[in-house]
Amino acid sequence: MSEARDKLLNIALVGNPNCGKSTIFNQLTGLRQKTGNFPGITVEIKEGRMQFPSGRQAILTDLPGTYSLYPTSSDEKIVASVLTNPKDAHYPNVVIYVADATHLEKHLLLLTQLLDLDIPVMMALNMSDTAEEIGIKVNAGVLADRLGIPVVAISGRTGANIQKLIAEIEKLSDSTAFSEKHFYPLQEVEKQVAEAVCLNFSLTNAYQALLLAHHYEWLPFLSEQNQETLRAIVQDKGLASLRFQVDETLDRYDRFTPIVQEAVQRPPQFPSTPTDQIDAVVTHRWWGPLLFFFVMLLVFQAIYDWSTVPMDWIEQFFAQLNVWLTDILPVHWSTDLITDGILAGLSGILVFIPQIAILFFLITVLEEIGYMARVVFIFDKTMRRFGMNGRSVVSLISGGACAVPAIMSSRTIGNWKERLITTMVTPFISCSARLPVYAVLIGLAVPDKRVFWIFSWQSLTFGSMYALGVVAAFASGYLMKKVLHTRESSYLAIELPVYRIPHWRNLWLTVWEKVGAFVIGAGKIILVISMVLWALARFGPGDAMAQAATKARQEAQKQQLNQTEAADLLAAYQLEASYAGYLGKVIEPAIRPLGYDWKIGIALIASFAAREVFVGTMSTIYSIGSSEDAFILREKMKKARFEDSGTPVYTLATALSLLVFYALAMQCMSTMAVVKRETGSWKWPLLQFSYMSLMAYLLAWVVYNVFA
Repeated sequence: MSEARDKLLNIALVGNPNCGKSTIFNQLTGLRQKTGNFPGITVEIKEGRMQFPSGRQAILTDLPGTYSLYPTSSDEKIVASVLTNPKDAHYPNVVIYVADATHLEKHLLLLTQLLDLDIPVMMALNMSDTAEEIGIKVNAGVLADRLGIPVVAISGRTGANIQKLIAEIEKLSDSTAFSEKHFYPLQEVEKQVAEAVCLNFSLTNAYQALLLAHHYEWLPFLSEQNQETLRAIVQDKGLASLRFQVDETLDRYDRFTPIVQEAVQRPPQFPSTPTDQIDAVVTHRWWGPLLFFFVMLLVFQAIYDWSTVPMDWIEQFFAQLNVWLTDILPVHWSTDLITDGILAGLSGILVFIPQIAILFFLITVLEEIGYMARVVFIFDKTMRRFGMNGRSVVSLISGGACAVPAIMSSRTIGNWKERLITTMVTPFISCSARLPVYAVLIGLAVPDKRVFWIFSWQSLTFGSMYALGVVAAFASGYLMKKVLHTRESSYLAIELPVYRIPHWRNLWLTVWEKVGAFVIGAGKIILVISMVLWALARFGPGDAMAQAATKARQEAQKQQLNQTEAADLLAAYQLEASYAGYLGKVIEPAIRPLGYDWKIGIALIASFAAREVFVGTMSTIYSIGSSEDAFILREKMKKARFEDSGTPVYTLATALSLLVFYALAMQCMSTMAVVKRETGSWKWPLLQFSYMSLMAYLLAWVVYNVFA
C-alpha cells in the first residue's frame, strides 16, 4: 500500500478510545483493509481503501484511540508522533474526527488540538441514534458553525448517514479552504519556543512546533542532534512542560464548553434507563464478579463444545489427505516430509482456527454490547496488584481453552507493561492441550479413592494442576511488576457505554481479521518448527536408522507380530535411533534427578510441538502407536524400568513430577510463535520459555524428592 499512498488521498480516523472508530472504519472500507505494524513498533495499524461517489479512492488509516496529543501510553504516542511529523507516511491530508454524541464535551479536547495543527478536519458525530434514545439532542449545524468544520451525525452501528459522511469527506478533500480557527492562544513563553522551533526546523505551524518542544525526548523521528536543539530551546526559554500542558488543557475546556452548552440539549433529568438497571447488577461489588465468572464459564464451555466438531473435521481431513498422499506418492523421505512434516504442521495451524474464531466472536459480542468495559471496571483494582489490569482477566480465563487466542485477546490492554505481563503469564493457565497428559499420568499413579465421600484423589490432583497454574501466573505477574519499568502511567479512564445490539458486520470483520492474523503471522513459524521436529525424528546419525529397521524386522519375526504391531515396533526402534532419540539420551543426565528416563526425554522434546504430543510419542515409544489406547499405554508404562537400576520409572513421585513439569513448562511452539508476533521480538518468547522451563524444572525436582 506504500506505492498507492503516494498517489491516493490519505485520510486518518482519529478519536478517543471507545468512540466507535473501528466500526466506522469497517463501514467505510469493508474487506478492502489490512492490518500491519507501525515501523519499529508492535502497535497495530489498520489501513483500508474507501471509495467516493465519483469513483475516486483513498487510503483510510485507523489511528489508535487517544484522549489528547499529550499522550500517556504507547498507543497514544503513535498518534502524537504521526501528527507532529508531516514527513510521516501516515500523515493525513484529511482527518475524520469521530466523537461520541452522548459524551460530546469529553471529545472536544483532542478535536481543538487537531484544528490548531491546520489539518483539514471534519467531525463524524457517532452514536447519534443512541443520544436521541436517551433524550440528548445535538445541533450539528451549531457545532459546524462554531467549530468551522463540517459535522455529520451518523451511527456506526446501523450505518445511518455513512454515505453522507463519504460525500462530505470528498467535498472537504477537494476544497482548498478549511478552518483555520485556532482555539488556544499561546502564552508568551510558548510563542517564543514555537518561533524558535519553527526557525530551526522550517515549520510553519506554531502549535506543531510547540508539540515538538513538549515531546522531543521520545519522538522517534527526531535525531539526537534535533533533540539537543529542542532541549536547548526549552531550557533557554524556560518551558515547564507539564505546567503548560495543564494550563493549555484547562484553557481549551473553558473555550469549548460554551459551544457544547449551546449545541447540546439535555433532558432536565435523565430517566432511569435499561443500562442503569442492568449496571446495578453487573457492576455490583459482589454480584458483578460472580456474573462475570458465570459468563466466562459459558464462553469457556462454548469454546470446548462448539469447536469440537470443526476441529475433528479438520483433523479428519488432514488424516484422510495424509492417507491418500501416502498411497499415491512413492516410498521416499520426501513423501514423509510432506505427510508427517508439512501436513502435520498445517494441521497444527488450522486446527486452532475454530477455537480462535469462537473466542473472538464471543469476546467481540461482549465488547460490542458494552459488557467488557464493565469487566475492566470491576477487576481493574485487584489485577493491578499483580501487574495487570481488568482486561487481563479475559485472557487468563480464555487460556483455559488455549493460550494462543487468549494471548491474542490481550491486545485490548492499552498499557504496554500490563499487556506484556498478561502475555507472559497466560501460558501458565492449564489449557486443553494439557488434558491428555493429565489423564494419562493421573490415571497411572494416583489412586482412585474417595476423599470426604465426594471427591477422589484423582479429581483433586486434576484440580490442583489448574490451581498451580493460576498461582504461578499471579506470582510471576507480581514479580514482573517489580522488575519491569516503564514511564507509562497506569490508571483507569474508561467510559461505560450504553448496552446495545452488536453490529454484526463489524463483528464478522473482526473475527476474520483475528483468524487471518494467526494463520499468516504465527502459522509460518509453526510450519517451520514442525518440519524441524519431523527431521529430528526421521533421521539419525550414520546408519543408525537402517540398523534399527533391521533389528525391528528381526524382533517382529521372532515375536510373530502382525503388520500393525510390526509397524509400531519399527516406529519405536527408529525413534530411539533418531536424532530425537539421541537428544533424549543426551539430556537424560539432566532429567534423571526428576525421575525421568531417556524415553521421557524424547517426549519432552517432541512435546515442544504441542503438549498433547506427549501421549502420541509415548505410545510410539511403547509400540502402541497405531492404537494410542490410554489404558494399554498406562499398563506398559507401569512395567517400564530404568536400564541401569531396574527400578520402576513411573512411580507416584515421577508421575507427580511430570504433572508439575507439564503444568508449568512452556511446551507449545504455537504459543511461542504468537508471543513473538505480539511482542515483535524473539527476546520475550525466549525469556518466557527460559523462566517457565526453569520454574517447571525446580518445582518438579522438589515434588519428586518429596514423594520419592
